[in-house]
Amino acid sequence: MQEVITKLIGRYPGLADCSESICQAINAIICCYENGGTVYCCGNGGSAADAEHIVGELMKGFLLSRPLPESDVESLLDIAGEEDGAYLAKHLQCGLPALSLMAQQALTTAVGNDLGGDLAPAQQLYGLGKAGDVLVGISTSGNARNIALACKVARLKKMKIIGLTGKKGGLLGKLADVPIHVPEDETYKIQEYHLPVYHAICIAVEKHFFKK
Repeated sequence: MQEVITKLIGRYPGLADCSESICQAINAIICCYENGGTVYCCGNGGSAADAEHIVGELMKGFLLSRPLPESDVESLLDIAGEEDGAYLAKHLQCGLPALSLMAQQALTTAVGNDLGGDLAPAQQLYGLGKAGDVLVGISTSGNARNIALACKVARLKKMKIIGLTGKKGGLLGKLADVPIHVPEDETYKIQEYHLPVYHAICIAVEKHFFKK
């Protein structure tokens, strides 16, 4: 983990003050996965794209190979036959369970139409979240209402909350167990810092589970 953080700060010195909170976020996600949990991500606009980006890095190989365990290889050959079983065993990768709460278009629009436009992430967490899971909430201002409501449901479910936000933090900075305040105030500059932060988190988590 320290190697990842050192390289991150070397490339982005402005993130030095965030190093402790980034380490805490890495540890929270590792603990979640070691206990069979799931990471949920949410944000709006560019932050919604970041939420899906994080999921993509966790659910398949990022920097490392993630070969299937031998027991699954053998079972796939038995279940799927020699050709398809070998294809699946060769190309599938181990994934770390993650879901973007912004990607379920039919559900999101149904909740918006029937319940309230700011309730979609909260509704999904109420149905899916469990103790020990992690919510990564992303808001450049920290004040996005749908993200704040999701955080409050996450707290109800006894989930750990990681908040990616800007210098001021806003409401998300207060709701998060692990707030990561990148040192910028303008939206696009905050987003430019968010990407290397969550890349570093995903790299460290992947190394923990798949380095061998």
